[in-house]
Amino acid sequence: MLSQFINLNLFAFLIVFCRIGAAFSMLPGFSSRQVTMQARLIFAVAVSFLMTPLLMEFLPAEPASVSVLVLLIMSEIVIGLFLGLIPRVFMAALQTTGTLVAMLASLSNMFAMDTVSEQQSSVLAGYLGIIGLTLVFVTNTHHLMLQAVVDSYALFVPAEGPMIADMTDYLAHRVADSFRLGLQMSSPMLLAGLAYYLGIGIMGRLMPQLPIFFFGMPIQISLQIYLFAISLTTVMMVFMQYYTEGIYNLIGAEGLFVGQ
Repeated sequence: MLSQFINLNLFAFLIVFCRIGAAFSMLPGFSSRQVTMQARLIFAVAVSFLMTPLLMEFLPAEPASVSVLVLLIMSEIVIGLFLGLIPRVFMAALQTTGTLVAMLASLSNMFAMDTVSEQQSSVLAGYLGIIGLTLVFVTNTHHLMLQAVVDSYALFVPAEGPMIADMTDYLAHRVADSFRLGLQMSSPMLLAGLAYYLGIGIMGRLMPQLPIFFFGMPIQISLQIYLFAISLTTVMMVFMQYYTEGIYNLIGAEGLFVGQ
């Protein structure tokens, strides 16, 4: 192993770093702005340095022309961004759930900086995102993300180019699955909110003199927060199962495009 490090091919290291570095720029947690740029760069370089000797069999020979080298680097960056984007799409299910619950609880106007999606979002969406990201690292699921990036060389062989059509189709299916799961996880609050709105509408018709907004708003907020609190554990268990299964599908050459 020491001799392999000493005789490390700089071209091979560059190719591996392009994919792994691009993936780390998108992976949840690793790409967070809360982590300094220097720390992210050092971590990506260290992982690339360790993985290069193990991936030498998948790497092509050094190209003779600069144009071929540029195309190879660009294809590796595209593949790395794709591998890092898929777990971020999985995390978006919590963003959808939190946004829907906040809308039903009349809290959608309360915005805060979401450290996971790195944009302004509702407080509940940011809260779910932080819990989900914490569970990913506490359960060591982030190891599966790193393994998926390394195992991708068995399918996305360098110098063969990215499979754009398959990658686009896979990404589209995962986005649809993520949105559907987010809607399903918010279904208890959604059904309760629809029933409450129906009841408050009938009451408003029967008692026009009743101040519906002053009477109904505190009950609506309290009801949604109560349902959100008692269903939070189940929501996170469902999300972690979905997230783990999605990452497992990325591991291994035969599992990447299974279950589309």
